[in-house]
Amino acid sequence: MRHSYILLLLALLAACAPSKPQFPMPTARDRVEAPSTAARQSDVRQAEPRPSSRANTRSAPAPSTPMSSAPTTSEPVPSEWVVTAIKGKFLAIDTTGVRVFLIVRTNQPNNQPMSVATFQERFIVNYVMYPDYNNRERLGYGNVPITPESMVREGDHLRLTFTINRPKNATNAILLTEISESATGKKALNDLPLRFKPAKLSDQFAVYDGAGQQPLLRNFAQTQDTIMIRDVNRTPQTLTVFRYKHEFDPALPPMSSSQRPAPRTLEVDTTMTVRTNEPIRLPGEGLYYFVADTNDVAGIGLVVTDARFPRMTRPERLIRPLLYMSTGTEMAELNSSKEVKKALDRYWLSLMSGSEDVAKKAIRAYYGRVEEANQLFTTYKEGWKTDKGMIYIILGAPDRVQRSRDREVWVYNRRNNQSEVNFTFNRKQNQFVDDHYELVRYEEYRPVWFPIVEAWRTGAIRD
Repeated sequence: MRHSYILLLLALLAACAPSKPQFPMPTARDRVEAPSTAARQSDVRQAEPRPSSRANTRSAPAPSTPMSSAPTTSEPVPSEWVVTAIKGKFLAIDTTGVRVFLIVRTNQPNNQPMSVATFQERFIVNYVMYPDYNNRERLGYGNVPITPESMVREGDHLRLTFTINRPKNATNAILLTEISESATGKKALNDLPLRFKPAKLSDQFAVYDGAGQQPLLRNFAQTQDTIMIRDVNRTPQTLTVFRYKHEFDPALPPMSSSQRPAPRTLEVDTTMTVRTNEPIRLPGEGLYYFVADTNDVAGIGLVVTDARFPRMTRPERLIRPLLYMSTGTEMAELNSSKEVKKALDRYWLSLMSGSEDVAKKAIRAYYGRVEEANQLFTTYKEGWKTDKGMIYIILGAPDRVQRSRDREVWVYNRRNNQSEVNFTFNRKQNQFVDDHYELVRYEEYRPVWFPIVEAWRTGAIRD
């Protein structure tokens, strides 16, 4: 059937297209005040924000998660120099300080990746440290010099590296980094919890590129990648590595009354040892877990994926993310089909009433969101399977984010005639990663969720 092959090709092309996450960047006042309010709410154990309630707190910064590739050419060309996203990580040097790594994504009028020289000319980087999100006492502050040694360009982004000395008597701190555009005064901010006394392996060691030059600052690598585990001081150490081939479940709907129980144990597929500071290539796809001691309760988790991830192009893998916009019957038909390509195209054409043009745009939009979710939210499982990934795929980027140490609230200003909708994510302890969050689910999401899903199913959402 001619339609089938046209649409499948477009689905694959859509999955390969550059993505464009749009987490809003806050003003300086927003960022400084919001965490304090959010943290106080957590401390006094107030009720979680309900789905349709209006938020009383000021907006906090966008999540400091890695943002995806540069906007597509259909986007308006930027008319100014701006920082669009910041992703941060620290590694302990010793008990006297930490090394901070920031990935900085920018736009400029010619829509080309920014050079270090241009960034140095147009931006100023400052930082301030606080004891916690709800404590405004300053532990330290300063300017970060931009030099060829401190900042390098890597593809479509810049990487900034600098050292923070431990404030007297401090064991932890919140580092607030502010990047200001000199001409306009516009600011982008990143908040990063610091631990000056390493509490776990990931406070000291990280997954680096194969040459050991820079930490990856993400929780996934591809099967063809060569990586290295090392710390700032290149400390030699032997680590045990467990490989799991468990197929983790995708997120349940936001109005689900019960959370799917996590597996109590995972079957180990392979066990091996690696040396820090030595390049390694892991043997295949799966979840890898690096520990210094097999009795440790926390280590370093890394999802190893196929060569196209975060894009999804294999027909059999294009089916599963459709779970969030499909009926049980539709998913059963897709999963049981022996001709996956044709089944996928029948699915999309049927939903779009046979319109190829509408189907093309819907396919491109949906799998573009899936790719972005994988890039932004992969933890111990692919990003599209996480609670954050599910919300992001269906609703897109939040209009603002309120965050404290153990909670994020995503605020959508207007969805399905609701004046405001909040989604609360609580941080949960996880042995593999630091940034595992679970959605607080409510039945009240139902009248918000289903109309948006229906908009996907009719092709009303096309970007």
